[in-house]
Amino acid sequence: MKLRKTDPEFAELFQHFAFDEVVNEENQQLDAPTRYLAILSALMGCGGLDAYREMLPTALENGMTPVMVKEMVYQAADYLGYGRMLSFLNVTNEVFADRNISLPLPGQATTTMDDRLEKGAEAQAEIFGEQMKEAWKNGHINRWLAANCFGDFYTRTGLDLKQREMITFCFLMAQGGCEPQLIAHAKGNMNLGNDKEFLIRVVSQCLPYIGYPRSLNAINGIQKAAE
Repeated sequence: MKLRKTDPEFAELFQHFAFDEVVNEENQQLDAPTRYLAILSALMGCGGLDAYREMLPTALENGMTPVMVKEMVYQAADYLGYGRMLSFLNVTNEVFADRNISLPLPGQATTTMDDRLEKGAEAQAEIFGEQMKEAWKNGHINRWLAANCFGDFYTRTGLDLKQREMITFCFLMAQGGCEPQLIAHAKGNMNLGNDKEFLIRVVSQCLPYIGYPRSLNAINGIQKAAE
């Protein structure tokens, strides 16, 4: 952390909180790959490009594979938009180049233009319930959601469905202003086995990077979803 030279007092406080107090809090711990997957997703959600650049090498040294990172970044296009996602994709490629990670990575697609809508609706149904198999018929945005967001991205390998729902929760939590979607995806996480306690651990580990207001809003969303 470069701030140790220019801002030593702040660096000491943040280092202790984020890398000691939070990481070691009883009943709030996550395994390293899951923790870094959540943190990187949250940094994308809050637009924390410099912090993402700083954190990515550590994530790669603690269990996150290049494919996991790329799949997380690609999925962000659906929840943050290409306008915010592109800078993170460029930084990811720069870090990979610095670490001699050969690009492009192996393809992870499992759908085609012919079956993406069907497979996407199936993924939605697995997460949110059988009623979602017909939801795509409720207008073109819902059709795009099924075919593009879920058919093009959720069906890819490299991350499983539980991991994809967790990063979606992190994208929504960190950008703020998405409380209805946050609650819906908290429910989706719970349906897949990412229970209330797990999601609270995710929020706890992301808090140093997104701040208290959005973290508390996320906890409130989890509580509403659990009810």
